[in-house]
Amino acid sequence: MHSESFNVPEKTIQMIRDAKLNNGRIIAIGTTVLRALETAFSEENIRPGFKETSIFIRPGYKFKIVDALLTNFHLPKSTLFILVSAFSGSDTMKELYQHAIKHEYRFFSYGDATFIERS
Repeated sequence: MHSESFNVPEKTIQMIRDAKLNNGRIIAIGTTVLRALETAFSEENIRPGFKETSIFIRPGYKFKIVDALLTNFHLPKSTLFILVSAFSGSDTMKELYQHAIKHEYRFFSYGDATFIERS
């Protein structure tokens, strides 16, 4: 899994904390955001600023912060397909991809998107 740089401002950290305290949901827009938030909120003392993540999320990963994800249909057998399978469950993703193939959805970077919730 490749590494990615990210920045989490103090305001974002506070908004996420407030949402969680009020039973709100955290929705990541893209896998980079999901990886960034999961990395940032895995720290004991969450600090704002620029960081890098090389987290490889695969089935069995215990999600800490993100509740839902808006992302592309990633290529099967890719590391990002493994990530979304960990997030919503392998069976769910297999069913979703069969539907997408049947209805000729577009895959990869400029393809169709999907909204998935954490299983």
